[in-house]
Amino acid sequence: MTDFTMKKESDGVAIITWDCPGKSMNVMSTEALMHLDGLIDEALADEAVKGIVITSGKKDFAGGMDLNALADMKTSAGDNPAEGLFNGIMQMHGALRKIERAGMDPKTNKGGKPIAAALPGTAAGIGLELPLATHRIFVADNPKAKLGLPEILVGIFPGAGGTTRLVRKLGVMGASQYLLQGQMVAPAKAKAAGIIDEVVADPVAAARAWVLSATDADILKPWDAKGYKMPGGAPYHPAGFQTMVGANAMVNGQTQGAFPAAKALLSAVYEGALVPFDTALKIEARWFTHVLMNPSSAAMIRSLFLNKEALEKGANRPEAPDQRVKKLGVMGAGMMGAGIALVSALAGIEVVLIDQKQEAADKGKSYSEAYLDKGISRKKITAEKKEAVLGLITATTDYDALKDADLIIEAVFEDPAIKAEVTKNVEAVIPADCIYASNTSTLPITALAGASSRPEQFIGIHFFSPVEKMALVEIIKGKDTGPRAVAKALDYVRQIRKTPIVVNDERFFYANRCIIPYLNEGARMVTEGVAPALVDNAARLLGMPVGPLQLMDETSLDLGVKIAKATKAAMGDAYPADAKPVDDLMFAMVDAGRLGRKSKAGFFNYDEKGKRLNYWEGLADHCPRLDEQPDLIEVQHRLMFAQVLEAVRALEEGVLEDIREGDVGAILGWGFAPWSGGPFSWLDIIGTPYAAERCDALAEKFGPRFTCPDLLREMAGKAQSFYGRFGSNVAAA
Repeated sequence: MTDFTMKKESDGVAIITWDCPGKSMNVMSTEALMHLDGLIDEALADEAVKGIVITSGKKDFAGGMDLNALADMKTSAGDNPAEGLFNGIMQMHGALRKIERAGMDPKTNKGGKPIAAALPGTAAGIGLELPLATHRIFVADNPKAKLGLPEILVGIFPGAGGTTRLVRKLGVMGASQYLLQGQMVAPAKAKAAGIIDEVVADPVAAARAWVLSATDADILKPWDAKGYKMPGGAPYHPAGFQTMVGANAMVNGQTQGAFPAAKALLSAVYEGALVPFDTALKIEARWFTHVLMNPSSAAMIRSLFLNKEALEKGANRPEAPDQRVKKLGVMGAGMMGAGIALVSALAGIEVVLIDQKQEAADKGKSYSEAYLDKGISRKKITAEKKEAVLGLITATTDYDALKDADLIIEAVFEDPAIKAEVTKNVEAVIPADCIYASNTSTLPITALAGASSRPEQFIGIHFFSPVEKMALVEIIKGKDTGPRAVAKALDYVRQIRKTPIVVNDERFFYANRCIIPYLNEGARMVTEGVAPALVDNAARLLGMPVGPLQLMDETSLDLGVKIAKATKAAMGDAYPADAKPVDDLMFAMVDAGRLGRKSKAGFFNYDEKGKRLNYWEGLADHCPRLDEQPDLIEVQHRLMFAQVLEAVRALEEGVLEDIREGDVGAILGWGFAPWSGGPFSWLDIIGTPYAAERCDALAEKFGPRFTCPDLLREMAGKAQSFYGRFGSNVAAA
């Protein structure tokens, strides 16, 4: 079987159907594109064919490019991967340009055959770039369909003509949100924006009718017509110049220059807008090659596409029967419990939301109602959907409602005694085979399982706040947790469409044990006299979404104090002595009522509405400012290595079993510099020998917290990379 087949109908319309065998979604390979190219040649040469309709044999059109094709391009030119990539990309451009020109006479722009795209559903990446090369795009009125060019989200940009065509079609300003933000939109919105042409009940029938009536003028693209002017003005036009200035400012404001693909995209847009269309395609191909040769691109693709997808599909799921959740019990209707109930009901799971008082339980359910009402106001949710979701949530104080639950998620206060009491009360009611999970961010699961009569069915499921927005869920295996409990947790996370990582039990697990050193290092630099703005801006220039001081304000300083006190109590004499300056500062700020954003006072000052204003002037009284500030790179290395070394230690100690989970978890869990692909990918980019060298320098100057872990030292001695040593699965290494 082949990916593309063609059927020539009696009315003169050739229907080309894309249907990748054995796959739920069409993806484009080099071989498939060349086969499509051959079918186009055949149809254009056949006098009986009046026009062509390209459609899909699946419920969606296409999900993008097979990324293995890019890897094959790299090796096609021997020891010159850039040449192989450029040639391969230009081959793609040639195939799509042939569709666009459709046999037209280059001098008269006449005599071509109309080619339409009929999309039954979602079209992403090259799945939209191909239709953009056709003469008219018809999309089914499908509420589940999404259209867009999301490549920027995985470290590249649309490189099969999508960048050049969308800018030529919508103008720089109109195309920017789809190119620079990777927005995927519904068919109606895509039509309103001018990306597609028609939203219809039957796209194939509509496309066929259009093809049979299309004229030469209908199939000539505006940019191939004499006198074409770019919407909004080209860069040398006054309006276009202002647009490019604004686009540059927007990109640098959002990325701080840390993401190579965004800068390359802007360069391709600017330079391409100054030249004829075919030259612009060549410029796009050069910048696309440039991005693909950057190690950041490979790391982002690996972590945010390949590894993320593998984890979501259950790459580390133990052998067990289907464990999808039918009825979920959520203990505690606070913000976390309410969020868990919401995402579960949205996934079609029956939920029992329990709290001590009916008023509290009802308030927890009202959280879902408010969320759904907002969705209705934005026309993203229907009134019927709201009614159905709320109908799945039962808010109550009655434990008997849990009698037929198959999964419990406890989300009460972070107090072992309270959690133990809830565990015993729930286990007295639930079925013998029900899995029990604790949503805790810091408390060891093995210790919490001590209150359970069935520890093999006890597991940790750590959600990040706010639950409905955060993509990561951390699953924690206790000492006695059995494989069915792990499978249950993974299947549940898949049901609610989030990304899971599975880690072994240790205080703070994985995400928090890495983010806490980042916060502490930022605060520690302030105690040393480093300017707060330098600390936060150094982090943002690294690609972190927020600096450590701002993040401490967002999560609240009193929470940091509680964690510090609990950690010190648990560690005793092993508690690091160099933590004292940070603890002293935090305690002083909390004692002064500066708890962060929630109290409208923390490292920052805030207005009455909670809007961040400027850094608190009083910090200088607690921590006198250095006359000579440290080098930016030194500040950045302290912030990066504080996190990365903790990730290596987590791997070394067996908390992490798979470096894929370490990288994906870091990016989705706390926003670790996405351009890097995650902590292990970052170490591979800079090289383990250099990383060990920097550890030694930092440890000598700033203390033992930067001591090079034995694993990293060993790998540096052999010049090994993490992905080279551990492959795609640490557990199997």
